[in-house]
Amino acid sequence: MKTLTLLLTLLLTSLVSSSSPPPHPDDDPKNLTIKTSTGFYTGLIDPLYPSVRQFRSIPYALPPLGKSRWLPPVPAPASLKHHYSYRFPPSCPQYLSKNLTVWNSNITDFAINSYGQSLTSGSIAQTSSEDCLYLSIWTPFNATAESNLPVALFLPGGDFVGGGIDVTYQKPTPWIERTKSHIVVTTNYRLNIVGFPWAGGLDTQNVGILDQRAALEWVYSNIKPFGGDPSRIMLWGHSAGAVAVDIVSHAFWDDPIVSGQFMQSGTAMVNISYPDRTHSNFTFVAKNLGCDFPGDVQSELECMRGVPMTLIQNFIGQYRDNGSTAWEGRPALSLFKPVPDEKIVFFNYTERARKGFIPKVPALVSITSNESGTLSRYPLTNVTEGPYQPYVDQATVGVFVCLASNTTQSRERKGLTTYRYEYSGNFSSLTPMGWMGAYHASDVPMIFGTYQRKEGVTEYQKKVAERMQDYVLEFMKDSENGLRGMGWLPYGETDGSFTGGRNMVRFGTGGVVESNVSASEVDDACVLGKKWVFNP
Repeated sequence: MKTLTLLLTLLLTSLVSSSSPPPHPDDDPKNLTIKTSTGFYTGLIDPLYPSVRQFRSIPYALPPLGKSRWLPPVPAPASLKHHYSYRFPPSCPQYLSKNLTVWNSNITDFAINSYGQSLTSGSIAQTSSEDCLYLSIWTPFNATAESNLPVALFLPGGDFVGGGIDVTYQKPTPWIERTKSHIVVTTNYRLNIVGFPWAGGLDTQNVGILDQRAALEWVYSNIKPFGGDPSRIMLWGHSAGAVAVDIVSHAFWDDPIVSGQFMQSGTAMVNISYPDRTHSNFTFVAKNLGCDFPGDVQSELECMRGVPMTLIQNFIGQYRDNGSTAWEGRPALSLFKPVPDEKIVFFNYTERARKGFIPKVPALVSITSNESGTLSRYPLTNVTEGPYQPYVDQATVGVFVCLASNTTQSRERKGLTTYRYEYSGNFSSLTPMGWMGAYHASDVPMIFGTYQRKEGVTEYQKKVAERMQDYVLEFMKDSENGLRGMGWLPYGETDGSFTGGRNMVRFGTGGVVESNVSASEVDDACVLGKKWVFNP
């Protein structure tokens, strides 16, 4: 009887404590509860990083489920509800290819955390969900509403088909622990057919871009109680995320909200291909999933809204995994990415910039010296030697170098401040195979501070990483003049040096932390067809 009484007492105590009201921010001695317009959020502190508060899961929009699938995001409503923001949210729906790549085999810390599921499972990621419109916030422990710290809103990359918040290399806790003087926010946004369906029955096709704008608007309205300055938000992205930074900023060019852009290995300054105007890809998927309504796009759409997302993702992913030989004569299903609608996404960004429809904020534009080394076909038969370098160089120049060059020139013609850098580091802690060099994304963990997770970090690597971090933070603080004050001149501004105003900083080459070089050393490979040097 005593045992039973004790159990009942413990149970009642548990029920009372679990139903107790949330702590008000003014009454929270640990400063872990923040009141926002959409609710109270209690974060946590990782003992490894005691100076950083983490708010891991905050919804910025309503779940885009059921009839809301493929519709623009609906902002999260005003609320006084309390949430414990302890666990990272699910990533937006995505497929884990069975085909081997360097990303799912050798550098897996760039992938979303799968928590036991194989990254080559050939199925939808179990850690992904349609209920995914969340963001995460990392802020110094002692930050208050009066701190007015600079803020970075990061858009993850992944070719618009993968990626999300819960990526090991993209969690900025070590960086904020080091500086204690800035805030980083990372957001999910809809991907692949979920974010860019190009379906005949829809008025808006690029809802993934609108997700990014919705997240930005939430941050602008709510970052102050976390310690952030809403007038100093740097919109930052890597790869597809960098392209998205440029796309969403151009879509709202007359009201970008942000104080600066950081486009890391990607911009929008390329003519984006128009998709099939008949919407055949979406219809092909619909037909194969039991939604066959020839000529009736509204019925097709309504039917597809009832198909489980697992079936949709697995059909598209497995179709691609099997390759064209297995599906001869059928569509490639490769167009579920941003598509020009001339409202949110545009065909010719160079022309729009010429007409003045360009966000008038400073930008930091970067590349790595061997971008396409890890984006080329995985060298299964010769992993030691790697892919054919001339092909890698051609792809690096044709995509990444030309994007950076085109963006720089378009901005230069409008008198907009543009800073440039090239990352050339080749550090064994991040580069398991030497031929990878300064591959696509290898500068990401250097800035986030997560490069320290691996063994073999050298003092030189640490100096390069911290110098890059300091520069990015200074750009966050003052995107117009911060880097000037550190001796980094923007492109087009001359001080009589050998660069002739074509200023660019190169990081991590030949034992040198940083060096000022002429951007012509990289741009001329695109503009004049000069030989590319991937290991300067």
